[in-house]
Amino acid sequence: MHLVPALDGVVAGDRVEVDGDEAHHAVTVRRLRVGERVALTDGRGTTVRGEVAETGKRLFAVTVDEVERVDEPTPRVVVVQALPKGERGELAVEVLTEIGVAEIVPWAAERSVAVWRGERAAKGHARWTATAREAAKQARRAWHPTVAPLATTDDVLALVAGAARAGVAVVLHEQATSSLAGVRLPAEGAGPVVLVVGPEGGLSDDEVARLSEAGAQTVRLGAEVLRTSTAGVAAVAALLARTPRWG
Repeated sequence: MHLVPALDGVVAGDRVEVDGDEAHHAVTVRRLRVGERVALTDGRGTTVRGEVAETGKRLFAVTVDEVERVDEPTPRVVVVQALPKGERGELAVEVLTEIGVAEIVPWAAERSVAVWRGERAAKGHARWTATAREAAKQARRAWHPTVAPLATTDDVLALVAGAARAGVAVVLHEQATSSLAGVRLPAEGAGPVVLVVGPEGGLSDDEVARLSEAGAQTVRLGAEVLRTSTAGVAAVAALLARTPRWG
């Protein structure tokens, strides 16, 4: 699967050219050759397939013989991921992308060990975005996720409040008494599912209280305490198993 800027209006028989870094990686690193079948996507629901007709150092062309357009999967899942330390942020983004999350929101939680400021914030966001892009191609997703700018707690509260009105918002917390299994999912075509995952140090009492006031349901996964980089994917999997997406 290769990502291209746009596939609007492409039909069978058209020739689509891929250039830049995407083509360089395909031709130079993966040794793409004329005659091989490949898939191209714009990350917004359109995928085309066909044979490679030409290759160059930073370019290859595909003759399209199949076009597929799919609607964005529902319910739309948004994960607010508190910044983990080290490379665990990229791990979280990778697995959340593979499982089908629509948007990942990096969050500067009160107890986040990692700090994104200035140039470090730009680099961190760029790494998360690149990780999501490559994981989406690996997972052969027609709809690629977005990585939002770094969110403050006030930003997260606003997101949760909006989801609570039209969809559902949940926050994972090891001391919660309610189970994720009891969360009532939004009806078909309703609002999104927003999941809030705290940092390694856990959510503060103030954060839990404010998220609850904004409309989030505080739940736990089970007796085990998961790392912040894996809790999100476990929770999303549990939720998707109850939807037509995994039906």
